[in-house]
Amino acid sequence: MAGPIRILGLDPGLARMGWGVIDVTGSRLVHVAHGVLTSDAKADLGRRLFALHTALCEVIAQWSPQSIAVEQAFVHKDPSAALKIGHARAIALLAGAQAELEIAEYTPNHIKKSVVGAGHAGKEQVQAMIKRLLPTARVEAADAADALAAAITHAHYAGTRAKIVAALA
Repeated sequence: MAGPIRILGLDPGLARMGWGVIDVTGSRLVHVAHGVLTSDAKADLGRRLFALHTALCEVIAQWSPQSIAVEQAFVHKDPSAALKIGHARAIALLAGAQAELEIAEYTPNHIKKSVVGAGHAGKEQVQAMIKRLLPTARVEAADAADALAAAITHAHYAGTRAKIVAALA
């Protein structure tokens, strides 16, 4: 039997970037670590992005994931907020590419549907399901819960994809 696959989930944001690491063996999910990276709201955009990139690279180096799952941005009513999330997403994708990781992206609705069963679930519902699926996680921050949900979504999708590839081989 192959060893566990380590997945880093990311919930990008310029002020707060949630991250969560899980190990997956078959259908078994194990919480490894989670947290929230922050940037100084008083700093200019370049310095904020640099701070997030540096911190995210440290997370990747510390936890050595094989792949990352990044939540896609949805269009906000505020175009400025959408751009800020886009910048943070670019940092997540860049850090993953620099580490030569497999990168997967999922819409917020896809993640919610995978974890909660409803694409329009609220943050509280996502947090509740994360506590059920990963009881040792003790996650309090919604950003970290969303990141763990992205990792779980990728675990489910990657497992299904592997079964399809094996069946076609």
